[in-house]
Amino acid sequence: MPLTLIDRLQRRFGWLAVPNVTLTLIVGQAVLYVANLLARQGILPDGVALDRVMLDPAKVMQGEVWRLVTFMFTPPPIGPIFVIFYFAMFHLFGTTLEQQWGTFKYNLFLLVGYLANIAAAFLGSFILQQQLGPEMNETLKLASITATNGFLYGSIFLAFARLYPDFTLNLFFILPIRIKWLALITWIGYAFVLVRGDWMSRMLIIATVLNYILFFGREHVREWRQGQRKRTFQSQAKRATAAANHVCAVCGISSVESPRMLFRYCSKCSGQRCYCPDHIRDHEHVIEKEPVV
Repeated sequence: MPLTLIDRLQRRFGWLAVPNVTLTLIVGQAVLYVANLLARQGILPDGVALDRVMLDPAKVMQGEVWRLVTFMFTPPPIGPIFVIFYFAMFHLFGTTLEQQWGTFKYNLFLLVGYLANIAAAFLGSFILQQQLGPEMNETLKLASITATNGFLYGSIFLAFARLYPDFTLNLFFILPIRIKWLALITWIGYAFVLVRGDWMSRMLIIATVLNYILFFGREHVREWRQGQRKRTFQSQAKRATAAANHVCAVCGISSVESPRMLFRYCSKCSGQRCYCPDHIRDHEHVIEKEPVV
């Protein structure tokens, strides 16, 4: 069996894979979440404010290059109870993907999504700047706007839903729902934001979709082709079944009404005349006279 591109990359760079990267991301997000919570209450200084670690392409160009890394650890803007649930789900999805794919492929999935999101953030910032006008930032040509990591981590959820579509989650610990329906809602939400959202969100969604297609596109194409062949076969079988419909020339009973009945054609009758078992031997032969020349 020929090696895939991922297999060849793993043979060369597999030693660079970082195990348990999901746990590292969760710990970093949890630390920043607690630090930001304490800063808002005045317990810690404002130096841990989240707006100093988020990805802002314009500020990166001004020298704040740490944002290219720290934005990965930006926690979601939700309450303490929901953030615990978020971390639990993130850990479940990420560790399951790592077990299913292997450490290298999972790392590669995150790396491709990471690079795509950075490129999308800079492109979205540039497009927004062109809409605002060059006078807003004549030197850098980039609008100062933060890019969320939510779409990047959303791709992990979509990948998990793709591999385990029948996995059931209990929403609010009560309502069971299969994860494939949550993934469908997510795709619909992405489509809505792609049409109605700002350019930054659009670029981030495109980056997420491209990362998903890179890892699952061939499977979707293969399933679509298999579905096409199945539909073609069913259509042909339906036409063949319809063409094999037999009707007795005497009583009118058909093979649709009695699918187990054995119909016969009389060799003495002119044309293809079909009869049921009751009339194949007891019927008047129909012989058409040949025209006189």
